[in-house]
This record gives sequence, structure tokens and C-alpha cells, in this order.
Amino acid sequence: MNLVETPTIASFDKKLPMLVTGIAGVPGYNAFHYFRERYGDQVFGMRQTKMWPLTGDGVIACDAEDREAVARLWSQYQFRTLLSFGGCCRLKSCEMDPALAHRVNVTGAENLIAEATRHDAQVLHLSVDLVFAGRDGGDYCEEDPPDPVTVYGAKMVEAERVVLERRPDACVLRISLPMGISFNAHAGAIDWIASRFKQDKPATLFFDEHRTPTYTDCMNELYAKLMEDPISGLYHAGGPRKLTLFQIGQIVNRVGGYDPHLLQGCPRIDAGPMPPRAGDVAMNSSKLQAAIGIDPFDPWPLSDRLIPESVDWHFDRSDDELGSEQLIHQLLYQNPGNPGLVPPNRDQLWGDRRFH
Repeated sequence: MNLVETPTIASFDKKLPMLVTGIAGVPGYNAFHYFRERYGDQVFGMRQTKMWPLTGDGVIACDAEDREAVARLWSQYQFRTLLSFGGCCRLKSCEMDPALAHRVNVTGAENLIAEATRHDAQVLHLSVDLVFAGRDGGDYCEEDPPDPVTVYGAKMVEAERVVLERRPDACVLRISLPMGISFNAHAGAIDWIASRFKQDKPATLFFDEHRTPTYTDCMNELYAKLMEDPISGLYHAGGPRKLTLFQIGQIVNRVGGYDPHLLQGCPRIDAGPMPPRAGDVAMNSSKLQAAIGIDPFDPWPLSDRLIPESVDWHFDRSDDELGSEQLIHQLLYQNPGNPGLVPPNRDQLWGDRRFH
């Protein structure tokens, strides 16, 4: 799927330099590489200072919650575009330390928006579907009032308000699970699930938590379109295919050829109270589609044949075309409908090191 032709540096000049925050996370990591490949050294990625293994050309260490450090950074580089993709999405960490969750997810957003306003930079900010508790059928629209069950979700709601109150011309996208690689092979949904199976460890996923995942390929092209043709306000940006976390585990298990017995499932109520889990938080993204005039997302996974038909679907190994880590990269990390979009190679940034 190609939403827009790649703008030249000349036509994009007023948007540069660009700052992508949260590059230790899946959306930020993939967006940083996407735009860096196109616009070179005018694109910078910001990561927390503690994420020391994440280094490379254009990578900047700066904590978003450090007001003075953020101000110095903007004074030095004079950014014209902000892709605000940072924050802490670790549910249990946020539940155990609400102050930490506030600093990283809310104070960090405040500091970045203050500088973006001072420098008159265009702003695209990511939020999440977990601002909702989940209901039968999902299908959440932007008009539905947030009712998060987690501290993380509550702080993301606060961050949304900060951005839209201080920059009404900003675009805030609520995303679901971004499907792409992560820099440390653990941060993303696919990475975490596959890492369990590779180590012959079980992965327990929920039958009744529904999400609307998207390929990061599609997300990157959406960001590029929104940079070229800005829209303002709050929009849902979930994919067209709704899946449970257990179904996502089934897909990774079978496509990767892992031991099917390692995948275990349970309802959320059996998982214990910490951290709380949302239910069906599937989002309706028709408002975004109407605003940009196109459906920006292919379904994840693209092929209907990779959709589980039963709880035992991943035990079926009759399809000899499935069953390798290479296929995970070809079918799940990247959109096979757009083979020209190759995921970034995390080895470009951090070599053979592993961050645990």
C-alpha cells in the first residue's frame, strides 16, 4: 500500500529537521529508520539515557521528562516536526509506580509540546487503544469516553489532553499493536512472543483481549501522508482486522514453526489482578479514513489463510509453506503486499549486543 509518493527533500524542507521520540519502542524505531532513509541527517531519533545500547547516526540520548535537557536539545537542532512516540507502556511498571508513569507519559509530553510550540513545529502524537476498558464488540469511536482500567491508560488520556489543549492543530493518533521489529528483540508483540518460543518457554495469552494490530509499514506511510497533508484533532488508527492476543500468539507460533504446546491461553479473569487487562478495545478508524480519503491500513496479517480458525489451529502443520523465522520477517514484521518496504536492520544500530 502506497499512500503518497515519497516527497523530495526540497519539497519537505519546511518540515525538517524532524525529531522522532521513543525510538526504543516499535513505532518510533521503525518510523525513525523510515524517515532517516528518505531525508538523511535531517532526521533525529530520541531515546531515554538509560537505553545506552541504542546508538548510531542520528540517535540522541535525552530524557523527555527533563525539561531543561529537552529545551537545550530543541535550541540546538531547531526541529520543525515532532513525531511524539515516547512513553512507558509496561503495564505492571506503571501500576507499581504511578509517579514514574506520570513523569514519562505526561510530563514528557508536556515538555516536548512546550518546545514544539516555542519553535512552531508540526506535531504528531501517538496514544493507544488502552485508554478504553473494553466492551462487547469493541468498535470504539473517538466520541466514546475513555475509561481505562490501567494507570498506563489513564496517563495516556492525560497526555492526549495536554497535547490537544496546548496544540489544537496537533494530530493525535490512537494506535493498537504496532507489528514490526524492535531494537532489542523484546519490545514488540511479535518479538516478545517469538522470544519465548525460541527459548522453549511458554507464552500465556488471553482469549478475551481483542486488539486491531497494524503493520509498521502502513503506519510509516500514514505518518508521511500526515506530514504532507496535516489534519488536526483526535483519530483512531487501528487496523481492519480484529484479533485476540491468543490468536496473535497462534499466528506467530505457526508461521515461525515453533512448538505448538508452548502457546497457552486463558481468560483475563484467570490472570490475576496485576496488571489489570482490558477487554475488546477494537477501534473504529472510519473518521481517519474520511479525513485522509483512503483506508491507510492493510489487515495484519495480510493473508486470510493465516487467520486461526480454532483454538487448535496452530497445531496444524500440514501447510509446508509455513514454519520458519524467515517467514515471520516476510509475513508478519513487514507487509508482504508492499515488498519494497523492508524493515530496518536493528544490527545497524546496536550490533551483536542484547539489552536485557
